[in-house]
Amino acid sequence: MENALKITGLFKSFKSEFLRKNIEILKGISLSVKEGEIFGYLGPNGAGKTTTLKCILGLIFPDKGKIEILRLPYLSLKAKARIGFLPENPYFYDYLTASEFLRFYCQLHQIKKADIEEKTSTLLSLVGLEKSSSLQLRKFSKGMLQRIGLAQALLNEPELVLLDEPLGGLDPLGRKEIRDIIVRLKDEGKTVFLSSHILQDIEMVCDRVAIIVSGQIINQGRLYDLISQKILFTETTISGIKEEELKRYGECVSSYGGRTLVKITDEKKVEKILELAHRKKAEIHSLVPRTESLEDLFVGTVKQE
Repeated sequence: MENALKITGLFKSFKSEFLRKNIEILKGISLSVKEGEIFGYLGPNGAGKTTTLKCILGLIFPDKGKIEILRLPYLSLKAKARIGFLPENPYFYDYLTASEFLRFYCQLHQIKKADIEEKTSTLLSLVGLEKSSSLQLRKFSKGMLQRIGLAQALLNEPELVLLDEPLGGLDPLGRKEIRDIIVRLKDEGKTVFLSSHILQDIEMVCDRVAIIVSGQIINQGRLYDLISQKILFTETTISGIKEEELKRYGECVSSYGGRTLVKITDEKKVEKILELAHRKKAEIHSLVPRTESLEDLFVGTVKQE
């Protein structure tokens, strides 16, 4: 499979007037994003995620390194015409309606007048804003602004879509709506480069990830390969057995409404607690084996650094 984005040995530093020295932000970043995949770019605040995106877009220039977009030099007009971008904090002219906003950007993209109405209608429908087409952007919620920004990023039918923290500040419903759109983009054959620190959402939609810490990529690959499938512990919720008795099998994390949540780290004791529940005619409400999550991997990686 061909690369939609390839970065090799990327360095970037900024001069600090206060410290009177150069501060190195990116320290030899190298990664590749395959066509048709959703690639997660993870890192704590200040790790270099947005700086990487700005280099890819040509908004700032790296000190050293190579960037290719769809096998083209990243600064070429042909490459730029094939990408779409949604910044972390998009800013729009508040008094335009959603339709006026998209029509304006259609003109910037030199889309034929005969196609503008259909294009606007299609994208508003894609991001779930068809009922808000005549509403001014100043009346939009944070989630609605993210969706209209995403519609703008898709106007030129890009093959590579770059998203910088598109899920930040959204409620659970808003995050689900954006996730659904991202998955739909993949289904349409587009490549998505998703920069985020919201690990749960990354884990749900991404094919591969790269973890950047202090300007260096510490780990990258398929989630299945990076995350261990070994059972770390088992959580079970039981009622009908006293907490003191349950402590012999594991850690009693919490008790509520007559139910006790027990964390069992010894796999052999899982079967024993089930036998106990059967003898006592107690009720087991849940039994959940817990394997390593992306959050475990991420936190462990950051702590090591």
